[in-house]
Formats: sequence, structure tokens, C-alpha cells
Amino acid sequence: MAWDTEGTKRKIREAAVREFARFGPDGTTIERVARSAGVNKERVYNYFGDKRSLFSHVLRDELAKVAQSLPVESFAVEDVGEYAGRVYDYHRERPELARLMRWEGLAFEGEVPDEELRREYYGYKSAAMADGQARGTITTSIEADHLIFLILSLSGWWSAVPQVARMMTGPPTEQEHARRRASVVEAARRLTRTP
Repeated sequence: MAWDTEGTKRKIREAAVREFARFGPDGTTIERVARSAGVNKERVYNYFGDKRSLFSHVLRDELAKVAQSLPVESFAVEDVGEYAGRVYDYHRERPELARLMRWEGLAFEGEVPDEELRREYYGYKSAAMADGQARGTITTSIEADHLIFLILSLSGWWSAVPQVARMMTGPPTEQEHARRRASVVEAARRLTRTP
């Protein structure tokens, strides 16, 4: 019987997402990732290298997923409010990404793995905002890079600090999530509205 290499890698990545999101790169062990994935730790090392390399690989995969799920070309034609709502939905359904990003900020000083490539991906979002500004559908009172950062922040912060969201706005019921999403959509539209 042939070994399912891709299936094993997928199990390791899924286990690593759970472990890193919960314990961060310093609190996670390769042994615990391997146990959670149902493989021996040598398999993890063989496929992904050391713990820092595994963390970088996991984060790269998660960022690729969000980029594929939330593409944007131009806010001249796309509704920035609906985009912000989709970002809110994504983080609500996959809170691990926000946790991984916070852990990355704590674990790495200076440049992070794949920073140049990630800067390029973020540049697409800034370019979409700048295009909306150039075509007059988005305010120019805030520069495009700051504006997209603010939109992503107001959309994702709910999942980044769920305890604060719960204390301030109540338990995360379906009704409350609908209310939060509506606020995100409206806030994004108001923030980017032309005078």
C-alpha cells in the first residue's frame, strides 16, 4: 500500500494550525503537532523542517487561503462595505488566522518570513483602494495604504479579541454577528465615502 504523502502533509498542516493558533510558535512542540496529526515527529521534520519553518509554512498557507477567498481588484467597481463584510465573515469562520498573525507579531522581531512576498500581496489591496481614489469613488482624505489597513482592522478585530467584543456588545449569537457585520459594512462605507 502506497503512502499518502499529500494526505499526511495536509493532516500535519491542519494540526499545526490548531496548535500554533492555540499556543504560538514558542509554546507549540513538533511532538504535539505530530501526535495531533497521527504521525511520528520525524515525518513532520522531513516534510516541513524545524518548528519555525513549519510555522512559516502554516502562516503562508493560511494567508494564501484568505487571498484566494477575498480577492479585490478595484474599489472603483467593488463595494468596499461588502468587501469589509466578507472579511468579517472570513475571520469569524476562521479565527485561527488572526491568532496566527498575533503570534507572529510576538515571536518575530523585525522582518517576518516571506515578508517581501506578503508585502506584494498587500500591495494589491492598496492598489485596489488607490484605483477607487483615482476614479473618484473613494475618499482621498486618507492615503490608500492607510485606508485599506483601517478597513482590514475594523473587519478582523472582532475575531482578534473576541473577549472584548463579547464584553462590549454581548454574546456572539447569530443576531449579534449580523449586527456586527452590518456595523462593519456601514463603517467601511462611511470611512471611504467621498465628500
